Amino acid sequence: MYLHRFKSKWKGLQSIVMIESERNIGDKCQTEQRFYVSSLPLDAKAIASAIRQHWHVENKLHWVLDVTFKEDSSRIRREYAAHNLAMMRHLTLNLIKKEPSKMSVPRKRRMAVLHDD
Repeated sequence: MYLHRFKSKWKGLQSIVMIESERNIGDKCQTEQRFYVSSLPLDAKAIASAIRQHWHVENKLHWVLDVTFKEDSSRIRREYAAHNLAMMRHLTLNLIKKEPSKMSVPRKRRMAVLHDD
C-alpha cells in the first residue's frame, strides 16, 4: 500500500513489515508493534526468520555486555559519557573475542587486566 511512496527514497526496498509481539509476565500481557523496512521480497517466513536472527544476535550481544561489563548497572548518564563508554565496551569486547584462546570472555577480560601483552 505505502511501498510505492518509499521506493524512490530507499534503494532496493522490497517490503515494509510490521511485527506484533506479545509477552506474558505473570498475569500481565504486553503487546508491542515494531516496524521494519527491508530489501527482502514479500515472504513472511523469510522476513520473520531474518528478524528473529537479528534479535537473537542483539540479545546475545546485550547479555555478554551486561554479564561481562555490568552494562545495565552503569549509572553514567552525563552528556556523551554513556555513549562513549558503550562504544569502548563494544571495542573491548571485539578485541577480547578476537583473542584466539578458548577462555571465556570474562576470563579473557581478567587476563587482559593482569597482563599487558
